[in-house]
Amino acid sequence: MIQIRDERATDVAAREHLLDACFGEARFTKTCERLREGRLPADGLALVVEMDGRLVATVRLWHVDAGGIPALMLGPIAVDPALHGLGLGNRLMREALARAASLGHRAVILVGDAPYYARFGFTHERVGTLSLPGPYAPERFLALDLAPGALDGATGMVRATGRMEQSALPAETYRVAA
Repeated sequence: MIQIRDERATDVAAREHLLDACFGEARFTKTCERLREGRLPADGLALVVEMDGRLVATVRLWHVDAGGIPALMLGPIAVDPALHGLGLGNRLMREALARAASLGHRAVILVGDAPYYARFGFTHERVGTLSLPGPYAPERFLALDLAPGALDGATGMVRATGRMEQSALPAETYRVAA
């Protein structure tokens, strides 16, 4: 049985193992990872696919400012390599985008394989004059308007805006129980 559900705290180890299997250590050097570092994913937009009690796919979306326009950054998405070709990534992407739209989000950006993401409506053209704060392949920088024209006029640098993880906050911003 396949189930798409919200990620739970108990999924962290399995999610990290899956991401390591799919992307290896290089994932920690990517520009998008720098934007996500120390931040929490957007509420309701950290999803996993569970199959026969095992986590087999994951996706997360993160709050960003896309040149003055609130948006989400998608990634990473990963599917157990042994299960490629079963449509799990497709189902997970469609669920994530539908949830994002239903929660009132208006645009999603990502860095990824243009032919793969085109099936979901992502294009390089919607990125306009946005840029990322680090190295990336410009042809892989893609965007999708969940609401028509959401990214019209977006220009400048993308920056992270999501909530910080408590462990990433400076000590004076939270109280530790004695």
